[in-house]
Amino acid sequence: MSDNGIVTQIGSLPYDDVEKAVEFSLRHDIPFLPELPKLGDAMMDYIKNPGKLSCLETFKRKCEGRPVVKVQCIGPATLILAGYSEDEAIARTCQHIEALLDGLNAGTIILFLDEPALGQAGFDYHRLWTPLFESFDVTPGVHVCGNMNWDDLFNSQIEIISFDASQYDITKYPAYRNSKRIAWGIETRENVRDFQRGDLLTLPCGMGPKFYSTDDCDVWLGTLRQVADDVRTVEKHP
Repeated sequence: MSDNGIVTQIGSLPYDDVEKAVEFSLRHDIPFLPELPKLGDAMMDYIKNPGKLSCLETFKRKCEGRPVVKVQCIGPATLILAGYSEDEAIARTCQHIEALLDGLNAGTIILFLDEPALGQAGFDYHRLWTPLFESFDVTPGVHVCGNMNWDDLFNSQIEIISFDASQYDITKYPAYRNSKRIAWGIETRENVRDFQRGDLLTLPCGMGPKFYSTDDCDVWLGTLRQVADDVRTVEKHP
């Protein structure tokens, strides 16, 4: 586990100021591309105009040369569940990812597909992901808010699984971990059941303005940092 690569976030923030949102992101171990729903960046909105995000160019400029950054894009399974055809879902996702990565110069880029209700998908979503991840030089991950058969992800090509650890215990599944890295979406230290080298800490979901204010941002970043300090201590002194 690298001491400079634990804390990140899902993406959505309650800011309406691009500079402040990006500066907040840069205070995390792994800066993440902010999405600002107040400025039209809700995922079902931005995908209507793939590649158009309020913070994108500022984020690229200020993350120049960073060792690791994280970006995210609504996943094709979610778009299909929302009524898009399979071809259009893949095309829009691919176009958006291309725009995110164009000119983003960092050592490692983690790309999460945001698939909040993946457990409701009654189709093979793995075949939708494969061509996307094979097309880009990224570390592949997926973020799921709800519950699902987690063995499906443990047996997938995904390298990092982001989930709501405040609600679900994925360690009980037969195929648990299977060499995967876990992004623990937490509210308290107790939510982290099995932190291992390479894992990440996030909040359970994004910090959308419906549930969070800008005042909450520092509070929750402080919580993530405290938990990160604790898991680092545990690893050094098991």
